[in-house]
Amino acid sequence: MTSPTRTRVTAASQRNSETILGIQFHTGDTTEAVEAALMGSLVLAPSGPGLAGDLVTCAAYREALRGADINLTDSGFMLLLWRAKTGRNLPRLSGLGFLQALLERPEIKVAQGTFWVMPNAAEKETNLAWLRRRGLEISEDDCYVAPFYGPGKIKDAKLLERIRSRRPGVVVLAIGGGVQERLGWSLHEALRPEPKPAGVACIGAAIAFLSGTQCNIPPWADRWLLGWFFRIVSSPGRYVPRYWRALRLAALILRHGSRLPPLKA
Repeated sequence: MTSPTRTRVTAASQRNSETILGIQFHTGDTTEAVEAALMGSLVLAPSGPGLAGDLVTCAAYREALRGADINLTDSGFMLLLWRAKTGRNLPRLSGLGFLQALLERPEIKVAQGTFWVMPNAAEKETNLAWLRRRGLEISEDDCYVAPFYGPGKIKDAKLLERIRSRRPGVVVLAIGGGVQERLGWSLHEALRPEPKPAGVACIGAAIAFLSGTQCNIPPWADRWLLGWFFRIVSSPGRYVPRYWRALRLAALILRHGSRLPPLKA
């Protein structure tokens, strides 16, 4: 049964929203998104490259975005394009800002407050050490290194068993975009029927920016939509192709606006 608190949070997120490319984006504040995660909701932060590519090529990705309780307006490029098309200036709510707000909450600092899915063993160790310095009571059992996930819908029975045994408040996915959304939706669907389901939050590389495993993005750069610049400077070979592909988003928004674009065969 859905709790009254979660019902209020979900209703607030639906009131504060804007539909872009058939996806409902949250336009309230970060606090509402954090409250939703703490109440068992699925919170995603779709990237520009993901919206430009996976939204029109991957059915499982678009199902995740359309089913999520909260989609953060993480893509500054999307917001600039939307303003050019509609004249509406929407607030940017980044995955980095969401994570920083979540880490301030006392509910997640306790033992088994969170469960983390990390991209590899090296980043897991660095990120866990950083989280412990921030006051989180987190153990090795509260972390899982993601295997390679193929295309399409994702089912990870081992991960789901670990989460159910730990019973965290929020499951945080810190893996790559395009994958974490599909995994997050799968976990959310499996956990949702439980009496007190864990929230699922997909924050991608946000923790890596804070812990130092990837380039540091200052808060002012995140606010001014310059995170992409810091990434390109730190690793041009990795990020230039990625952001080049994101340029396709312009044609999608100009052509389809608030409508969901067709799925390519």
